Amino acid sequence: MSSESSFDIVSKMDMQELSNAINQAEREIETRFDFKDSKSSLKLDKDALVIASEDEYKLNAVIDILQSKMVKRGLSLKNVDYGKIEPASLGTVRQRLSLKQGIDQENSKKINILIRDSKLKVKSQIQGDQIRVTGKSKNDLQAIMQLLRKADLPLDLQFTNLK
Repeated sequence: MSSESSFDIVSKMDMQELSNAINQAEREIETRFDFKDSKSSLKLDKDALVIASEDEYKLNAVIDILQSKMVKRGLSLKNVDYGKIEPASLGTVRQRLSLKQGIDQENSKKINILIRDSKLKVKSQIQGDQIRVTGKSKNDLQAIMQLLRKADLPLDLQFTNLK
């Protein structure tokens, strides 16, 4: 009996955890003395986060607070793309942080090449913004997971639907 095992490689930002991290960051900003009367804000907008503050220094401090809350909640900073700092209304500045959801084509190709070059008896197939890996041996599949965890990829990967 030679049944195939498989798993999916995905890259998703846990939006509930991100929301919790944003709430924690906002609470910390409200209580910190250096942010007294600050016009700092964090707004989640579909697949981006818009951060505003009165100057670049404060904006960077807000981002530092947010990043520490994200890391504590197990969210990878690899899935965040930082836009340019732009002037906003009333002399404030803002920055748009894009949240990467899914594996783009370029990274899908890189992952497929890593899997192929591993010489393990598995097949990988791009399915939209995720990759399905199949093989006869669960050990081979776990070896692929280890390989990808160690690979220096510009996005955070999760492994789901192990069958």
